[in-house]
Amino acid sequence: MIKRGQGGVINVASVLSFFPGPLMSVYYATKAYVLSFTEALENEVSGTGVTVTALCPGLTSTGFVDRSGMGASKLSNGAIMEASRVAELGYQGFMRGKTLIIPGARNRFFSFMPRLLPRKMMTRLIRSSQDRSEHLS
Repeated sequence: MIKRGQGGVINVASVLSFFPGPLMSVYYATKAYVLSFTEALENEVSGTGVTVTALCPGLTSTGFVDRSGMGASKLSNGAIMEASRVAELGYQGFMRGKTLIIPGARNRFFSFMPRLLPRKMMTRLIRSSQDRSEHLS
């Protein structure tokens, strides 16, 4: 792509990329890696005609919530965006050369929260929102 002077990559991270993730630590960490990798790669190819974008959706109607067992958590009690809408917004942002796309005002606000709260508090809040123990008994 660099030799051609054009092309691009869209990596799917998550709004959860911005948070620590107790009870799903590997998933959260993986999404944080995807976001960090994308931002670094975008910087490396800057000015070459190659676009690198991280799409960070929130809850999306893909069936993941049910398959992951998170349907019983408080975290899944929010607005769920249709997968086609997430894809459309991601593609539009990619075509505009955006590096970071967070579809939905609620998701953009949510992704900003870790900047406002102490990390330890944020970790406790995420754990509390994901704790399914009361639903599993």
